[in-house]
Amino acid sequence: MVEVRYFAAIADAVGASSEQLDLPDAATVADLRAALLAAHGTDLERMLKVCAYLVGDELTRDDNAQVGVRVDVLPPFAGG
Repeated sequence: MVEVRYFAAIADAVGASSEQLDLPDAATVADLRAALLAAHGTDLERMLKVCAYLVGDELTRDDNAQVGVRVDVLPPFAGG
């Protein structure tokens, strides 16, 4: 099981701040994205493509990066 935490616009789009997903042990960011699209619909695809994924202490957009027990899905943030 992987704990997926959502922030900002992606949390609004999913309708939750977190959830548990059953992914294989060697799951990648691409696998996670596919599972999220299957669970929440293809309307998320544009947003997920621009999100960064925090796996442990590593921020990545690499589809081949392996996910861990927790992944934070972070949309682009604007500051001022």
